[in-house]
Amino acid sequence: MDTQYVKGDCIFARINKTIKQYEYLTEDIETEVMIIGGGVTGAILGYYFSKNNINCVILEKARIGHGSTSITTSLLQYELDSNAMELKSYTSMENIIKSYKLGIKALDEIQEFIDKYGNRCDFKRVDSFLYTAKKLEKKGMEEEYDIRKEAGLPVEFIDEDNNPFLFDVKGGVLGKGGGAVFDPYKFTHHLIEVSCEKGLRAYENTEVIDVKYCDDGVTVETVYGHKVKGKIVIVATGYNTELFTKRTFGTKTTTFNIATSPIDNIEDIYKNVVTRDNRVPYNYFRTTRDNRLIIGGEDINFIPDIYNEQLCSKSYETLEQRLKSLFPNLNIEIEYRYCGAFASTQDNLGFIGKDPTNSKLWYCLGYGANGILFAMLGGMMLSKLYSGEVDKDMNLFKVDRFDH
Repeated sequence: MDTQYVKGDCIFARINKTIKQYEYLTEDIETEVMIIGGGVTGAILGYYFSKNNINCVILEKARIGHGSTSITTSLLQYELDSNAMELKSYTSMENIIKSYKLGIKALDEIQEFIDKYGNRCDFKRVDSFLYTAKKLEKKGMEEEYDIRKEAGLPVEFIDEDNNPFLFDVKGGVLGKGGGAVFDPYKFTHHLIEVSCEKGLRAYENTEVIDVKYCDDGVTVETVYGHKVKGKIVIVATGYNTELFTKRTFGTKTTTFNIATSPIDNIEDIYKNVVTRDNRVPYNYFRTTRDNRLIIGGEDINFIPDIYNEQLCSKSYETLEQRLKSLFPNLNIEIEYRYCGAFASTQDNLGFIGKDPTNSKLWYCLGYGANGILFAMLGGMMLSKLYSGEVDKDMNLFKVDRFDH
């Protein structure tokens, strides 16, 4: 994603010293797979392709792990942005359950990477909690609970009688082990480091400005005139896809985050759960390893001019008041405020697969709140696809599924 659509003090880009700087491309090179975008999605793709001994290159226009990766809260949950019943008009219940289970599979994959290569990104597996503070919506939460329980997912129903939280809950679904938190900047860098040992080449400050397709592959030209030739190109650029297609993939909004200074007396319960409410627009929050609270949401219609101070201040203020009303007994001081563009779809799923009209152009676009989990699935599915194996679940993420 363009860094011009990210504004403010992004906590993960600020608290981390630059882990490593990558060279920019200074010669013409060849590869099999070109991955455009060096955020968390590009890094995940680089990991799966190099793990499967497929020669690949990452080309990032700015810096690795910045852009939209720096504004994600990295609050991971297997559930989608909307409740299952709300999504039924866009897709089948079978597909919704399947996407929940794929979300868990993606969480397990991240866990597997951490177990194998070490936890260098403050990864922690937690429960996920979706709730409402409105009596009228309790029935909807009960439906969501029943759907998940029937599907065999480990869930617990929370209401006023068994509410362990400080804030008001009329009804909520606790997904056991259904979430995770980590530092997305550190995770991106760790993935690329591991992948480079397996043969990946990564270049930053190497913007792709032109792409040409021919019978035997694709050639991209970079800003300094050097070319990369490969068999396929995979777009992992978030919603910034104009160079590759005129297709509009999702609805853009601007989303806001704030992060507190470290808080001494956060109860352990909040450190072991990621939380989202059922409001419109919804809010979600998590803790960090050093006991900060990060809250995000208050999405508004996309504003290309993200420098509208008045609009930004209003959203930050709303988030701060929301946090203070949830945790009246905590001493809350806001240290970071930042916002950026966010893309979502009707069925809350991203896009993974080949362009319907060009077999050399592939996409891995993690739209919706579960972008990182979709990227994990994309890494698995696309690296298999390159080797000739089609994952039937890729149908859920079909690039042309909204075309009529």
